[in-house]
Amino acid sequence: MPHDLTPPAVSRRTLRIAGIVLVVIAASVAAFGIATRAADDKTLRERAEAQSVPTVAVIAPGNSGDAGALELPGRLEAYSRASIYARVSGYLKSWKADIGTPVKAGQLLAEIETPDLDQQLLQAKADLASAQANAALAGTTAKRWQSMLGSDSVSRQEADEKTGDAATKEALVNAAQANVDRVQALKGYTRIVAPFDGIVTSRNTDVGALINAGSGTGPELFSVSDVRKLRVYVSVPQSYASIVKVGAKAKLTVPERPGKSYSATVESSSGAVNVASGSMLIQLAVDNAAGELLPGSFANVSLEQPRTMGGLSIPPSALLFDKSGLRVATVGADDKVLLKRVTISRDLGKVIELGSGIAANDRVIETPPDGIADGDIVRIAKSDAKK
Repeated sequence: MPHDLTPPAVSRRTLRIAGIVLVVIAASVAAFGIATRAADDKTLRERAEAQSVPTVAVIAPGNSGDAGALELPGRLEAYSRASIYARVSGYLKSWKADIGTPVKAGQLLAEIETPDLDQQLLQAKADLASAQANAALAGTTAKRWQSMLGSDSVSRQEADEKTGDAATKEALVNAAQANVDRVQALKGYTRIVAPFDGIVTSRNTDVGALINAGSGTGPELFSVSDVRKLRVYVSVPQSYASIVKVGAKAKLTVPERPGKSYSATVESSSGAVNVASGSMLIQLAVDNAAGELLPGSFANVSLEQPRTMGGLSIPPSALLFDKSGLRVATVGADDKVLLKRVTISRDLGKVIELGSGIAANDRVIETPPDGIADGDIVRIAKSDAKK
């Protein structure tokens, strides 16, 4: 008898269980996707909120009593400097000192050949000789006429005329002698000499060059500078004009001598504020016996000041200036911004000394972001916070 090959039918119970399992799996997948998207949305919102709150660095106001020096640029000049021009015209015969040559007062620097002046001297001497001869003749004539006046051989009028003529001739002699002395004095200027001990800092002529007399028709022939002592000129802002006194000490540094400073002393001041710059010019003196400082160069001058106790200072970057005036941004205990109006006492360059507006325990924003306003929430950079 043949066997029945038809498979047994799947029970309804089995199918129902399989459907339930599939529904549960689908629901789990949907729930996981919804939860993931919600978590991502939350993360994005937190990031957006974090980015909307600026992070700032805060500092505590410093004690301006620590800023005991005023840093200003200065200019070095020779204590004595002479621009030497020709007093007579001619051609340069020779020069004896080049740039960098130490010279003594009266030392010959150059000689000028003056053929025209030589001829003027010869003519002046000839005029003097002629005047002396005329004066001698007029004097003899006057004496003779005076003697004849006693015998009534001549009239008094004629005798007086001869005496007057002799006096006139004598005056001409004096004039001719003065002209000779003048030309001889000019002849002495053919030797150009150093006016004082120093160094030749420039030479703008050479042998055979045409020399014009005077100081306005050409460059200086030589310049001599006394560099054993230098003058330092500094422009002091008006707010410090009353602080810098004659006799005050200063330190100066120059770029070509890194790490080395030189002592200087305030010698004088202009006593007036320049309208264009709003500063007062002061003069300091610095010893340069070693010759390390160069005239005409730049120097950084640090002027000592009386220390002011109790003042507070902040960096210039902390200041805000707008239509409301000069203010600084501080951070309160609730991390909210509080803008405070301040007044400046002194500008010390690297720091600003405030006269009023903040307290020593304020947390000042070092560099306030643009558009910051009262009540804004900020995040303090923990690594930079200074309380």
